[in-house]
Amino acid sequence: MSAKKYEEIAENLVTPITESMGISVYDVEYVKEGSDHYLRIYIDKPGGVNINDCEAVSRAFSEKLDEADPIPDAYIMEVSSPGLGRTLKKDRHFEKSIGEDVDIKLFEAVEGAKEHSGVLKSFDKETVTITTEDGTDKSFSRKGIASTRLKIDF
Repeated sequence: MSAKKYEEIAENLVTPITESMGISVYDVEYVKEGSDHYLRIYIDKPGGVNINDCEAVSRAFSEKLDEADPIPDAYIMEVSSPGLGRTLKKDRHFEKSIGEDVDIKLFEAVEGAKEHSGVLKSFDKETVTITTEDGTDKSFSRKGIASTRLKIDF
């Protein structure tokens, strides 16, 4: 089975748990790093999540995972906040972030650069459009984007 399928199964299992706690699932990823597989659940709620939220979801979800046993490989399960500089992957992430400052990293340079910053103006299935500091709108192919993150200003 593919990583995407494991992510889908995990999200379907964890969503009722998080919803009962007033928490939403931001993202789920199943990745291999080195020799280990990780199942990561990113959770969020208005005002942000804390360690107690992560622990409560982790405990309840761990029980559900043990019952369902959908992943045959050994893996490490983690529950955490998506963080301030959260990655925008899904349409729901982009929708919530319209008007926010973002950093876009591309697989290949466009206009001489692989990194572009601006205010997220719009998106669709094919493109993401930002407005740069000088007021110029720039659109990028979603297929060419390595990552889009909320910009953190310190």
